[in-house]
Amino acid sequence: MAYVFVHLLPDLKAHQDNVEGIISNSFWTAVEHHLYIVAMLGLALFYGLEKLAKSKKTNKDEDKVYQIHMISFSLYNALIGYLLVSEEFDGVTGMFFYFLAMGVHFVSNDHSLRDMLQEQYDRRGRWLLSISIGMGGILGVLFEIPEWFISVLFAILAGGVIVNVLKEELPEERNSKFGAFLVGMVGYTIILLLL
Repeated sequence: MAYVFVHLLPDLKAHQDNVEGIISNSFWTAVEHHLYIVAMLGLALFYGLEKLAKSKKTNKDEDKVYQIHMISFSLYNALIGYLLVSEEFDGVTGMFFYFLAMGVHFVSNDHSLRDMLQEQYDRRGRWLLSISIGMGGILGVLFEIPEWFISVLFAILAGGVIVNVLKEELPEERNSKFGAFLVGMVGYTIILLLL
């Protein structure tokens, strides 16, 4: 949560400012908050994929649930890997804390997918998702895409991160402790603010 509010949303604002400079004098200048809309659509996309996967959760549709999750999380992880190498960070420390936040996020997603998909995930899924992060990173090194498109990808990722943080890291059904949540959120916020 600290990463979302202290780092992700301000970065989205910086990307928004960048896109506004690029698309001036075009059709899109009539639409304010372009990337916030894209982030909202990214949130809706990942939330919709999750709902679709859960709606197919019967014995005969178990393979479809698995496939939907693997496709959506592979793209999501590849996007994170791509942005890790193509995004401009405030030095090695900024990259390290992005890596740390995403690492914790990946662990949370891993536990959730393992609970939901069980043996299929342990056998193939976790390897596919791990490889997709590396593939995204390799694509980020090999291919340079325009700055405005990176901003759009970042906005889609922001929506995906927000929905996954809310879905996986604050679930009601888990026996979570508010004190631990508060200490973690405040501690990580302090670290991000000190950067």
